[in-house]
Amino acid sequence: MNVLNLSPLFRTAIGFDRLARLADTVTASADPGYPPYNIERVSDDAYRLIMAVAGFGPDDVELTVKDNTLVIAGKLAAEAPQAEVLYRGIAGRAFERRFLLADHIVVEGADLTNGLLHVSLKRVVPETLKPRRIAIGAAAPQVETAQAA
Repeated sequence: MNVLNLSPLFRTAIGFDRLARLADTVTASADPGYPPYNIERVSDDAYRLIMAVAGFGPDDVELTVKDNTLVIAGKLAAEAPQAEVLYRGIAGRAFERRFLLADHIVVEGADLTNGLLHVSLKRVVPETLKPRRIAIGAAAPQVETAQAA
């Protein structure tokens, strides 16, 4: 039996909720990539991406958005070692993560606190694409009057 695994597509897609739910019901898969992250729905039109970036500071992480793709890259500045490291359990390697954004998803902001990068995203649909209600006018019926000749 052939199984189509769409989970890699939806692991990096934000705003494709209906398709992601459909794919989740078919199959579930864990992402072993670095750094780990969560994608949360805050409201119907707002999302939060939380990425664990222990050891990275605000100057070490760069966020860019281009062509509906959010790219989060991190690189630690080279520092002189202060002590001999016997065991390194906290990864400090450079990374780059890409997330495909749905149409009209914009990045509102990002902050880095306690080793977690919080990226706020929101769906902003332009007024021209929103459904609008058209008022139906009630015109008075036209009455023809007979003119005497």
